[in-house]
Amino acid sequence: MSTIRFKALESLINRKKELTGHPAEKISTYFGKNVFGENAMREYLSKEAYAAVKDAMENGSQIDRAVAEQVASSMKAWAINHGATHFTHWFQPLTGTTAEKHDAFFEPGPDGVAIENFSGTNLIQQEPDASSFPSGGIRNTFEARGYTAWDPGSPAFVIRGSLCIPTIFVSYTGEALDYKTPMLKALHALDKAAVEVCQYFDKNVSKVQATLGWEQEYFLIDEALYHARPDLALTGRTLFGHSPAKGQQLEDHYFGSIPERVVEYMRDFEHECLKLGIPVRTRHNEVAPNQFECAPMFEEANLAVDHNQLLMDIMNKTARRHRFRVLLHEKPFAGINGSGKHNNWSMSTNTGKNLLSPGKTPKNNLQFLTFFINVLKAVHTHADLLRACIASAGNDHRLGAHEAPPAVISAFIGSQLSEVLDALEKKVKAGTKMSPDEKTELKLGIGKIPQILLDNTDRNRTSPFAFTGNKFEFRAVGSSANCAYAMTVLNTIMAQQLKEFKAEVDQLMDKKHLDKDEAIFQVLRRYISESKAIRFEGNGYSAEWLKEAAKRGLNNFAKTPEALDVLVSKKNIQLFEENNVLSHRELEARYEIQLETYTKKIQIESRVLGDLAANHIIPTALKYQNQLIRNVQGLKEILDEKTFYTAAQAQVEIITDISEHVTIIKKSVDEMIEARKVANKIDDHRKQAAEYCHKVQAFFQVIRYHADKLELLVDDEIWCLPKYREMLFIN
Repeated sequence: MSTIRFKALESLINRKKELTGHPAEKISTYFGKNVFGENAMREYLSKEAYAAVKDAMENGSQIDRAVAEQVASSMKAWAINHGATHFTHWFQPLTGTTAEKHDAFFEPGPDGVAIENFSGTNLIQQEPDASSFPSGGIRNTFEARGYTAWDPGSPAFVIRGSLCIPTIFVSYTGEALDYKTPMLKALHALDKAAVEVCQYFDKNVSKVQATLGWEQEYFLIDEALYHARPDLALTGRTLFGHSPAKGQQLEDHYFGSIPERVVEYMRDFEHECLKLGIPVRTRHNEVAPNQFECAPMFEEANLAVDHNQLLMDIMNKTARRHRFRVLLHEKPFAGINGSGKHNNWSMSTNTGKNLLSPGKTPKNNLQFLTFFINVLKAVHTHADLLRACIASAGNDHRLGAHEAPPAVISAFIGSQLSEVLDALEKKVKAGTKMSPDEKTELKLGIGKIPQILLDNTDRNRTSPFAFTGNKFEFRAVGSSANCAYAMTVLNTIMAQQLKEFKAEVDQLMDKKHLDKDEAIFQVLRRYISESKAIRFEGNGYSAEWLKEAAKRGLNNFAKTPEALDVLVSKKNIQLFEENNVLSHRELEARYEIQLETYTKKIQIESRVLGDLAANHIIPTALKYQNQLIRNVQGLKEILDEKTFYTAAQAQVEIITDISEHVTIIKKSVDEMIEARKVANKIDDHRKQAAEYCHKVQAFFQVIRYHADKLELLVDDEIWCLPKYREMLFIN
């Protein structure tokens, strides 16, 4: 056995359980303990300050400087009581992770006596160095200034001795350099558009907020094995590895008994999450071995996104205490299921109504159908944009891999709602007033929609965008992604669609003198017809669906570079600018950043692949081949010619096979390096990404195939890398 593998496995054998454990206490006694939330604000803030912060949280109002000073003073006192010595603005740059710069409350006084200080200015705004964050050309490298600004909609929290203040991050000239800023603008646009449509049905509705419930899938691997796999450590996925004899084919891991070590890990990170107000509620084994999932209760979308980003950080740090590493890559192991982050999305009103949940009366069901059909219309109109917002090098390996939704965007709504929409489409005649009998018949039909559709809309795991009873599940989002991107796009396209819907309804009421319900029915009927192509109830994994999707005019962007092109189309630039979510410049910047990120990830994978092939796999194969050659030479010395050929035949075949595989690997690695050199000289980000996608990455599978064949030929004792059968089963 190779020294690296031996040390890794020896570490596992000798491992002692280092479990922190937590006493059995009611979650209600510590939930939100480390959050400056409702209870803490009531205790520490004056009535004036509390009212101002609540108004900012609920209505987006500005907090003046005087109140900010009060809030800062109270927040500091609360944080110090919770063990904080530092504070930081916690933001989400376009790297995909979170960022923070910590400053101490400590401040020396003129007389040499130290005091704790935290002003309103410290709370509202900070100036981190922005020079090394992706900007997509918004600013020059030498222009380092960037600003973080407090987001009162997401409460501050204390973690690891620091007060963390969720913020937006913008450039010196005001352009968004983060995920949160455009998402907040998209949520505002949706709120405004949805309230106006809600007014058709309920005049008491004055606010609509998007809600999000994410489901986070992830893999765990023993830390020692992780360190023995340079590809995992540097790229997040295994670039080599033959499938084990037993993988997930017996389907015995899914919802099975959770391994003891994993349960202890889950309890530990859940405890940390719950103290930070993250309402994690569900845990279970996922389909693939070593794959798991956690999920919280629904929250307002902005808060839910912050909580997911925080959760991923907590998961990673907690895993190290348990001698694990968390793998959030969408496809860390070939041949078994990858990981997604399902975004369960809906809209709720200040009156407590879920706009995607049917009611008991025709009026409520007409409201439900209005929003439901508008979602389908928005998805149909902007399907390519939804595909672009989930595009990444990691997700390319997962989408369409007969385990996850395909790259073709479609919507599943279930047979019952399909029948309702088909009936509605037929009943309403375009451009004509309904007779009293038609109105009665239609309203009776609408009134029959059951209030709870959960059992009538089975979860279609092959659909990227599925209705699941009272929400839509955007299943195609990658496990490592920031939910904010998908939420920005989804809420923006919905805001735009609702604005267009209201304009069309109002026009029918004003110019054709139709009453409100008739006008709504007329528009909805047309939307049903126009968005039919996006509806699909079958198996999204099948080859037949891809052919059918092409006939329907739906795009299938299998790779990231082509999927991203729609970001800078005239249609989408206009969409984001009209809704004040992203400017043309900001959108162009994001396009550049995503292309550059994609290129860099494929570049890193190519370098690691070449290094492992040339410096690990080929030398190991040749070492074993030399052993066989010496053995064959020994046989030739002691056996007669006839006996020798019979005895040595199998070994000679292995020697020949090894030579063939090594030759192909060496030749492919050399050609891949040359292709990389060509790609590196290309200045245009789009052309460079395409070159890496189609020319450099083209060698990956060839090199892997022959390396994996060598894994089966070479003596297990000298094979250099931990194998899938060693990595995929936690004891």
